[in-house]
Amino acid sequence: MTQQGVRPTAEQVLALAPDASSRKAGSKLGVAGPWSGAGSGGEGAVWGLCKGSGSKPYQTVVDLSDPAGPAYRCSCPSRKFPCKHALGLLLLWAGDEGAVPASDGAPDWAEQWLAGRRGRAEVEKAQAKTGAAADPGAARKRAERRDQRVTAGVTELERRLADLLRDGLASAERAGYGMWEETAARMVDAQAPGLASRVRELGAIPASGAGWPARLLEECALLHLLDQGWLHRERLPDALAATVRTRLGLPTPADGVPLRDHWQVLAQYDTADTKLTTRRIWLHGTASGHTRLLLSFGAAGRAPELSLPVGLSLDADLSGHPGAGQVRATLGERHAPAAPAASRPPGITTTQALDSYGEALREDPWLDSVPVTLNEVTPVPENTSGSWHLADPDSDTALPLTPSFLARPGLWRLVALSGGAPLTVFGECGHRGFTPLTAWAAGTAEPVTLC
Repeated sequence: MTQQGVRPTAEQVLALAPDASSRKAGSKLGVAGPWSGAGSGGEGAVWGLCKGSGSKPYQTVVDLSDPAGPAYRCSCPSRKFPCKHALGLLLLWAGDEGAVPASDGAPDWAEQWLAGRRGRAEVEKAQAKTGAAADPGAARKRAERRDQRVTAGVTELERRLADLLRDGLASAERAGYGMWEETAARMVDAQAPGLASRVRELGAIPASGAGWPARLLEECALLHLLDQGWLHRERLPDALAATVRTRLGLPTPADGVPLRDHWQVLAQYDTADTKLTTRRIWLHGTASGHTRLLLSFGAAGRAPELSLPVGLSLDADLSGHPGAGQVRATLGERHAPAAPAASRPPGITTTQALDSYGEALREDPWLDSVPVTLNEVTPVPENTSGSWHLADPDSDTALPLTPSFLARPGLWRLVALSGGAPLTVFGECGHRGFTPLTAWAAGTAEPVTLC
């Protein structure tokens, strides 16, 4: 979200909504009728009173000054973040400058919350500095104990993979999903959540249709390769050893030199399971040409705090995480308020996209996809199978769209935006195909989100 009084667009506000029902309800409140006492402050705060079903209006305030993303407080009983009142207030601010005028000071109920947030932020900064000077010996011992637990989990997984191959892949179909869920739970106990996630994915393969034995064998081989990478990590180059740790789910803090650039927000989307919501935000550096990934997490049912709506450009520092071919980064200092991006990222051909994925696999064999911007491609259907491709007329090649994307409404937004004409499309290119995330029509820098 924008900072220091820069007004977002309605699309950027709606991108913050935790679900479709919140977007719909928030849109209804994005008008002046139910609001009173609305205002905005120079430090990036917006507040207002929203009339509800009770006698007292709901007190709603949003803090946009935090680099980690906006924060919300509302007196309504909703457990969604942001709630419909916060979304409505931001929509009102985005669409009607007069309805949310600038003010020299917030009302007491809003100022108390804002002051408390900023006070806690200062305390956290002080604690972080103190923590940096903590006993390094104790930290090393904790890391060693965790490594021992991971090694025990990896060794057990190797035994289970060997049992599967000895008994035959058909035994996986007979055993059902329960066998894999129990194995994944053991990996969680071993503090290797990345392994647990990959093991759970194995459980769905026997029910994935024709050819599942080959797919199961491929995934088992990649798991075995990851296990062996951990067990022999002292023989690996430092960058590859860091990649192995990342794939196991072990913490790998950012350690790269901060890179300042104007980072364009290309895409943002959430994935969720029963315990965690993960937000993926793709950024492209205008000067460096690098594409980087920010990750943010929230407890189940809660949206992650970091939110950077598509179409903004940030003058900010990013620090990379260790690992061969890794694109994950951490957002650092922002040097100016966010502003709408003035251009599209440069694109490549479908052939170059496949080459990029192949090169990336040499450094990270477990990589599912790479970020790619395709230039001048057209969505075309495959009449016999019902699938779709992005066709590149210049190279006479095409990339298939992933089955998961075909089941989403984004497919028809992509087709409608194209109208049979070429587009610029950003997405993730991997062994399952291409997943479009954002598209630009010819001659415009205004992005259309597809995820």
